[in-house]
Amino acid sequence: MNLRLIGRSSATTADEKEARAEQTASGPTLTDFSSRYRHFYPKVFAYVYGRVQDKEVSLDLVSEVFERAFAKGSSLRSDGAFEAWLFTIARNAVASHWRKEKPAAKALHSVAWEWELTQHHRDPEQTLLEREQMAILLYHVHQLSQREQEILSLKFDAELTNQHIARVMGTSEVNVRVTLYRALHKLRDRMKSVAQ
Repeated sequence: MNLRLIGRSSATTADEKEARAEQTASGPTLTDFSSRYRHFYPKVFAYVYGRVQDKEVSLDLVSEVFERAFAKGSSLRSDGAFEAWLFTIARNAVASHWRKEKPAAKALHSVAWEWELTQHHRDPEQTLLEREQMAILLYHVHQLSQREQEILSLKFDAELTNQHIARVMGTSEVNVRVTLYRALHKLRDRMKSVAQ
Protein backbone atom coordinates (compact mmCIF):
# COMPACT_ATOMS: atom_id res chain seq x y z
CA MET A 1 0.00 0.00 0.00
CA ASN A 2 1.30 3.46 -0.91
CA LEU A 3 1.31 5.72 2.18
CA ARG A 4 1.72 8.85 0.08
CA LEU A 5 -1.59 8.14 -1.68
CA ILE A 6 -3.38 7.46 1.60
CA GLY A 7 -2.10 10.73 3.11
CA ARG A 8 -3.00 12.60 -0.07
CA SER A 9 -6.46 11.05 -0.17
CA SER A 10 -7.21 12.04 3.44
CA ALA A 11 -5.86 15.56 2.79
CA THR A 12 -8.12 15.90 -0.23
CA THR A 13 -11.05 14.61 1.77
CA ALA A 14 -10.30 17.11 4.55
CA ASP A 15 -10.11 19.93 1.97
CA GLU A 16 -13.41 18.85 0.45
CA LYS A 17 -15.05 18.73 3.88
CA GLU A 18 -13.75 22.19 4.71
CA ALA A 19 -15.02 23.56 1.39
CA ARG A 20 -18.43 22.01 2.03
CA ALA A 21 -18.51 23.46 5.55
CA GLU A 22 -17.66 26.94 4.21
CA GLN A 23 -20.33 26.58 1.54
CA THR A 24 -22.91 25.54 4.17
CA ALA A 25 -21.88 28.38 6.45
CA SER A 26 -22.27 30.93 3.67
CA GLY A 27 -25.78 29.73 2.86
CA PRO A 28 -27.36 27.57 0.20
CA THR A 29 -25.79 27.29 -3.20
CA LEU A 30 -27.46 28.75 -6.27
CA THR A 31 -28.50 25.22 -7.28
CA ASP A 32 -30.06 24.58 -3.86
CA PHE A 33 -31.86 27.91 -3.94
CA SER A 34 -33.08 27.32 -7.49
CA SER A 35 -34.58 24.02 -6.43
CA ARG A 36 -36.29 25.63 -3.44
CA TYR A 37 -37.55 28.47 -5.62
CA ARG A 38 -39.23 26.05 -8.02
CA HIS A 39 -40.74 24.09 -5.14
CA PHE A 40 -42.02 27.01 -3.04
CA TYR A 41 -42.91 29.60 -5.68
CA PRO A 42 -46.50 28.34 -6.26
CA LYS A 43 -47.22 28.26 -2.52
CA VAL A 44 -45.72 31.69 -1.85
CA PHE A 45 -47.57 33.18 -4.83
CA ALA A 46 -50.88 31.62 -3.70
CA TYR A 47 -50.39 33.02 -0.20
CA VAL A 48 -49.43 36.51 -1.37
CA TYR A 49 -52.18 36.63 -3.99
CA GLY A 50 -54.70 35.49 -1.38
CA ARG A 51 -53.68 38.40 0.86
CA VAL A 52 -53.28 41.06 -1.85
CA GLN A 53 -55.65 39.84 -4.60
CA ASP A 54 -53.82 41.72 -7.33
CA LYS A 55 -51.75 39.68 -9.76
CA GLU A 56 -49.15 42.33 -10.67
CA VAL A 57 -48.59 43.41 -7.09
CA SER A 58 -48.37 39.75 -6.04
CA LEU A 59 -45.72 39.03 -8.67
CA ASP A 60 -43.65 41.98 -7.44
CA LEU A 61 -43.99 40.98 -3.79
CA VAL A 62 -43.09 37.34 -4.47
CA SER A 63 -39.99 38.47 -6.35
CA GLU A 64 -39.07 40.63 -3.37
CA VAL A 65 -39.61 37.68 -1.00
CA PHE A 66 -37.26 35.38 -2.91
CA GLU A 67 -34.72 38.15 -3.39
CA ARG A 68 -34.63 38.72 0.38
CA ALA A 69 -34.48 34.99 1.04
CA PHE A 70 -31.52 34.58 -1.31
CA ALA A 71 -29.69 37.58 0.14
CA LYS A 72 -30.23 36.46 3.74
CA GLY A 73 -29.85 32.71 3.14
CA SER A 74 -26.73 32.56 5.28
CA SER A 75 -28.74 33.62 8.36
CA LEU A 76 -30.85 30.46 8.18
CA ARG A 77 -29.88 28.10 10.99
CA SER A 78 -31.17 24.86 9.52
CA ASP A 79 -32.64 23.61 6.25
CA GLY A 80 -35.69 22.31 8.09
CA ALA A 81 -36.67 25.85 9.05
CA PHE A 82 -36.61 27.17 5.47
CA GLU A 83 -40.35 26.98 4.78
CA ALA A 84 -41.42 28.79 7.95
CA TRP A 85 -38.63 31.34 7.46
CA LEU A 86 -39.67 31.96 3.84
CA PHE A 87 -43.31 32.50 4.78
CA THR A 88 -42.29 34.83 7.58
CA ILE A 89 -40.54 36.93 4.92
CA ALA A 90 -43.67 36.73 2.73
CA ARG A 91 -45.90 37.72 5.63
CA ASN A 92 -43.71 40.72 6.39
CA ALA A 93 -43.68 41.75 2.71
CA VAL A 94 -47.49 41.66 2.58
CA ALA A 95 -47.76 43.63 5.84
CA SER A 96 -45.30 46.21 4.50
CA HIS A 97 -47.31 46.47 1.28
CA TRP A 98 -50.53 47.19 3.17
CA ARG A 99 -48.83 49.77 5.38
CA LYS A 100 -47.89 51.67 2.21
CA GLU A 101 -51.28 51.21 0.50
CA LYS A 102 -54.36 53.20 1.38
CA PRO A 103 -56.91 51.11 3.33
CA ALA A 104 -59.57 51.77 0.68
CA ALA A 105 -57.37 50.09 -1.93
CA LYS A 106 -57.65 46.84 0.02
CA ALA A 107 -61.39 46.69 -0.58
CA LEU A 108 -60.97 47.35 -4.30
CA HIS A 109 -58.79 44.28 -4.75
CA SER A 110 -61.59 41.92 -3.68
CA VAL A 111 -63.11 42.27 -7.16
CA ALA A 112 -60.19 40.21 -8.49
CA TRP A 113 -62.05 37.03 -7.53
CA GLU A 114 -65.06 38.10 -9.55
CA TRP A 115 -62.88 38.68 -12.58
CA GLU A 116 -61.25 35.25 -12.14
CA LEU A 117 -64.64 33.53 -12.10
CA THR A 118 -65.73 35.19 -15.34
CA GLN A 119 -62.64 33.95 -17.17
CA HIS A 120 -63.90 30.36 -17.30
CA HIS A 121 -66.49 29.58 -19.93
CA ARG A 122 -69.49 28.20 -18.15
CA ASP A 123 -73.18 28.69 -17.78
CA PRO A 124 -73.82 32.41 -17.07
CA GLU A 125 -76.32 31.58 -14.33
CA GLN A 126 -73.82 29.28 -12.59
CA THR A 127 -71.11 31.95 -12.89
CA LEU A 128 -73.42 34.55 -11.36
CA LEU A 129 -74.27 32.27 -8.43
CA GLU A 130 -70.58 31.50 -7.82
CA ARG A 131 -69.71 35.20 -7.95
CA GLU A 132 -72.42 35.98 -5.40
CA GLN A 133 -71.27 33.16 -3.10
CA MET A 134 -67.63 34.26 -3.42
CA ALA A 135 -68.52 37.89 -2.67
CA ILE A 136 -70.45 36.83 0.43
CA LEU A 137 -67.63 34.55 1.58
CA LEU A 138 -65.00 37.26 1.02
CA TYR A 139 -67.13 39.75 2.92
CA HIS A 140 -67.30 37.39 5.89
CA VAL A 141 -63.60 36.52 5.69
CA HIS A 142 -62.80 40.25 5.88
CA GLN A 143 -64.97 40.47 9.01
CA LEU A 144 -62.63 38.04 10.80
CA SER A 145 -59.71 39.38 12.81
CA GLN A 146 -56.47 40.07 10.96
CA ARG A 147 -54.87 37.12 12.78
CA GLU A 148 -57.64 34.73 11.74
CA GLN A 149 -57.39 35.90 8.14
CA GLU A 150 -53.63 35.41 8.21
CA ILE A 151 -53.87 31.86 9.57
CA LEU A 152 -56.61 30.94 7.07
CA SER A 153 -54.47 32.25 4.23
CA LEU A 154 -51.38 30.34 5.38
CA LYS A 155 -53.47 27.17 5.69
CA PHE A 156 -55.52 27.30 2.48
CA ASP A 157 -53.58 29.56 0.11
CA ALA A 158 -50.05 28.54 1.06
CA GLU A 159 -51.10 25.01 2.12
CA LEU A 160 -48.83 25.03 5.15
CA THR A 161 -49.14 22.52 7.96
CA ASN A 162 -50.28 23.73 11.37
CA GLN A 163 -46.74 23.22 12.63
CA HIS A 164 -45.29 25.52 9.96
CA ILE A 165 -48.05 28.08 10.50
CA ALA A 166 -47.19 28.09 14.20
CA ARG A 167 -43.55 28.84 13.37
CA VAL A 168 -44.49 31.63 10.97
CA MET A 169 -46.96 33.18 13.42
CA GLY A 170 -44.74 32.68 16.47
CA THR A 171 -47.35 30.71 18.39
CA SER A 172 -48.14 27.13 19.34
CA GLU A 173 -49.54 24.47 17.05
CA VAL A 174 -52.51 24.05 19.39
CA ASN A 175 -53.26 27.77 19.14
CA VAL A 176 -53.21 27.55 15.34
CA ARG A 177 -55.56 24.55 15.37
CA VAL A 178 -57.99 26.30 17.74
CA THR A 179 -57.91 29.55 15.73
CA LEU A 180 -58.56 27.66 12.49
CA TYR A 181 -61.43 25.75 14.03
CA ARG A 182 -63.06 28.89 15.41
CA ALA A 183 -62.58 30.91 12.22
CA LEU A 184 -64.03 28.17 10.03
CA HIS A 185 -66.91 27.70 12.46
CA LYS A 186 -67.69 31.44 12.29
CA LEU A 187 -67.59 31.37 8.50
CA ARG A 188 -69.84 28.31 8.34
CA ASP A 189 -72.39 29.89 10.68
CA ARG A 190 -72.38 33.16 8.79
CA MET A 191 -72.75 31.44 5.42
CA LYS A 192 -75.66 29.33 6.77
CA SER A 193 -77.43 32.44 8.05
CA VAL A 194 -77.13 34.02 4.59
CA ALA A 195 -78.53 30.89 2.92
CA GLN A 196 -81.64 30.89 5.13
